[in-house]
Amino acid sequence: MASKTHKTAVVVIPSAEVWPPIQAIRRKHDRQVRRWMPHVTLLYPFRPAAEFDAVSAELARVCVGFRAFEMELATFHLFEHSRRSATIWLAPEPGDAVRDLQTRLWETVPDCDELRRFPDGFTPHLSVGQARGTQQARRLIDRWRSTWVPLRFPVRAMALIWRDKPPDDVFRVAKTIPLGARDQP
Repeated sequence: MASKTHKTAVVVIPSAEVWPPIQAIRRKHDRQVRRWMPHVTLLYPFRPAAEFDAVSAELARVCVGFRAFEMELATFHLFEHSRRSATIWLAPEPGDAVRDLQTRLWETVPDCDELRRFPDGFTPHLSVGQARGTQQARRLIDRWRSTWVPLRFPVRAMALIWRDKPPDDVFRVAKTIPLGARDQP
């Protein structure tokens, strides 16, 4: 089995033009806002960055057969971790497209299965914050729903990201792998 690390991941990163409303929430409610850019995680933990060249060729073969698609972030949900802990997230739609992409990537690196081990399997999500329990999370979601304008953006690639040790532990894009055939518009 190849080695894995929590210092790398495979993600979908929304287009920069849709970041402002996401980041406005994350700056106030997400303790990971400094470390992670807005993203939908596909594989995490992942291979060490030193292996990106080799593994990206394998992942690219999968991505060539997967068409680009439009993603929408319209609905807030929560993961309840305990009575005192919840994560609030936006559901990327179409969820089936994200799940299909994640499955195809996972089949290429089947030991990177941590996101599939949850009772409900892989749940595509873009985390926007943490709350002190379900009640606080529901209050925040109710407040945000009243003003949230759904965000749409094209998903034309996925990214392999990495971070270093603290204090330089901000994730950076190392490689992007386009979706679809190279001659596709």
